Amino acid sequence: MPLLVLAASILLLLWLTIRLKMNAFIALLIASFAAGILNGLPPDAAMKSILKGLGDTLGSLVIILMFGAMLGKQIEESGAAHTISHALTRMLGKRRVQLSVLVTGFLVGLPMMYSASFMVLIPLVYTLSTTTGLPLMYLGIPLSAALSVTHGFLPPHPAPAAVAIMFKADVNRTLLYGLVLAIPATILAGPVLALFFRKFRNQPPPDLYRPREFRPEELPGLGVSLGTTLLPVLLMLAGAVITLTMKTGGRLASAAQFLSDPNVALFLAVLVGFYTLGVRQGRNMETLMKDAAAAVGGAALIMLVIAGGGAFKQVLLDGGTGEAIKAFTARLRLSPILLAWGTAALLRGAIGSATVAAITAAGIVLPMVPSSGVAPELLVLAVGAGSVMFSHFSDGGFWMFKEYYNVSIKQTLQMWTVMETVIGLAGLLGVLLLDRLLR
Repeated sequence: MPLLVLAASILLLLWLTIRLKMNAFIALLIASFAAGILNGLPPDAAMKSILKGLGDTLGSLVIILMFGAMLGKQIEESGAAHTISHALTRMLGKRRVQLSVLVTGFLVGLPMMYSASFMVLIPLVYTLSTTTGLPLMYLGIPLSAALSVTHGFLPPHPAPAAVAIMFKADVNRTLLYGLVLAIPATILAGPVLALFFRKFRNQPPPDLYRPREFRPEELPGLGVSLGTTLLPVLLMLAGAVITLTMKTGGRLASAAQFLSDPNVALFLAVLVGFYTLGVRQGRNMETLMKDAAAAVGGAALIMLVIAGGGAFKQVLLDGGTGEAIKAFTARLRLSPILLAWGTAALLRGAIGSATVAAITAAGIVLPMVPSSGVAPELLVLAVGAGSVMFSHFSDGGFWMFKEYYNVSIKQTLQMWTVMETVIGLAGLLGVLLLDRLLR
């Protein structure tokens, strides 16, 4: 019965989001309540379960999401992304402009959400394509691949960070393993895939090409831009390395563990950014605070969607679905990695949102994590890889790609959907390989 309820609640969720075009947060709440009632929970118990899921999920993620959005806004408004891109282009030369776009997308995409980083960098791709004469998609596909990989694989992005917390995985180790997988996935889905579309001669859409101009004296320096952008990532990586190489309990290990906590790392980066990308650039604190408030407002809906996924997960657990899934998967004898990846991939293809697919899939496979025999960090990455698969009409990223690269629906399916599928498959193969190496 719990598995039938699970199937029914997922179908309800799909019907609400796809057919009725309902907001994902509201749809998740309705599906959660329905799942609780169908599993035999009294209405008040179902509501308590939903509230517990909402509170637990938001309580552990709200700081990460808020400060991540603030840091992204700082990078956008200060022109730090422009500084990084221009510097890489100068260093690597015209023949390696594609590589500079790829590296810029990866660096900027580490602390920023996909849509925000895409909107910051797309004018640069337009400009570089126009000034160098290189095809737009020759540069655009690598940019989108880099941003998609960081969004799907790497904390402190919302989905991998939330799944890591749900699975009780080490967030810093998840980031470390994720970086190992991200490099080949980005190369395959970026420069390699772009070779097949290098003859496309589409132009930037005239009604969307509104490049933001920065005077050279307005831009922050390269060291400041890179340092502030990468500060949270460097702190988290340092914590992962120290945790793996030093005994716990020492002062250095304790300090590293504290500073590498994603909440602390992002908070410190935002504080540093207020000075390096704000006050030092001649901007007053009032303007910086308004930008920070706008950034948090923009991330609010994402927070609610993630919280809704947490509520759905909690209702499934309280209604007995978790134990039923655990027993079912034990009989199937499927690889936990394949199960986690496949569940997220199916949900991504149906729902559209990678974040919702990852959070929902994590709730479904959560009961098998402790007994799976697989490092929870690898299961986080398996879910993340599955969550970027099969993107099509139901995904906002699909339409963003189509409109901003001025391509047809057929071409978007050929490029964007294939690119996302390549990332998902490369991530799965990487997780399977890492699992073998770490055993």
